[in-house]
Amino acid sequence: MSFFDDLPAPPERPRQPKFVVPPWAAPPTDELPALVPLGLFLQRSQRMVMAVKGAEVYSTGCVLDLVWTIRRGTETDAEWGLLTERCFNRPSFRYGTQGGGGGFRLGVAYPDGGKATADEGPRWGIEGADPGPGPVMTSAGGGGGSGSDDEITSSVKFWLWPLPTPGDLRIVAQWADVGMDQESIVVSADVLASAAGHAQPYWLTPG
Repeated sequence: MSFFDDLPAPPERPRQPKFVVPPWAAPPTDELPALVPLGLFLQRSQRMVMAVKGAEVYSTGCVLDLVWTIRRGTETDAEWGLLTERCFNRPSFRYGTQGGGGGFRLGVAYPDGGKATADEGPRWGIEGADPGPGPVMTSAGGGGGSGSDDEITSSVKFWLWPLPTPGDLRIVAQWADVGMDQESIVVSADVLASAAGHAQPYWLTPG
């Protein structure tokens, strides 16, 4: 007989109910999004490049994928180190405008006049945090990157909810700490809405 044979079986653990994230807070976890390539520059200079690579479009909203690179100019080691720290901390995005000053800011203007920014931290899980009809923009991961003596590069994603109304969606960015004035691009919300029809549910309907 094995040493373990006469030990009592562990008690059955009650199955915990699945936690459902509010739809405005994050992409659906049970959908395969449609990919829309955008390839639009928010900033393109000898000093800095920032671009929106594309959008992952779900039935309820979309994830915007941003990348950026900053090249070193005449900065001293101390100045470059401070700039690197500012880039990876991005205080305005993390703590809102009151805590950030010249940090990275991103926002969108919907065709119907609605606006949202990524300045605020995630609110889901906080009682009474329902934002109403939206729009809402929240972090959707990313933020990784690398820095060297010559360049700083990173990427970040943002969840935008709900899908924009028909017309032109304007994406606006500003990053005073790294010398980026307010810049904007326009994306066709109709293209995003059309792509949403190609988002696929993970699970097949029985029968």
